[in-house]
Amino acid sequence: MIVVDTNIIAYLFIKGEFTHEAEKVLNKDAEWAAPLLWKSEMRNVLMLYLRKNLFTLHDAGRVMHEAESLMQNNAFQVPSLPVFQLAKESGCSSYDCEFVALAQMLDIPLITCDKNILNQFPSTAKSIHSFIQP
Repeated sequence: MIVVDTNIIAYLFIKGEFTHEAEKVLNKDAEWAAPLLWKSEMRNVLMLYLRKNLFTLHDAGRVMHEAESLMQNNAFQVPSLPVFQLAKESGCSSYDCEFVALAQMLDIPLITCDKNILNQFPSTAKSIHSFIQP
């Protein structure tokens, strides 16, 4: 099991520059976890595609359903105190620190492309590229 941030989930289901890498992550470890927050963030990503007329409502609904199916039973409530502590110490957003806190709670890596998270939490976060390296 690994924690993935919302961008990794989006890369998997929205075809683009990083889709192939996200597929490799899934092939290496198919059990993805995330804080409950991932759903709201994913909806926000999909709304950007809707507003730019890159997706229809049907497309957005289909992608969200596929993502929810993958993440079913692996979305976790994260306690606030560790999130506050991590955010205060690092300067990262509380949103980002929910993913970090979950990875630390479960003692598993967080896979992300977020450079700030990678810099602030090198013992917890791994880049998508370093994770998929053989």
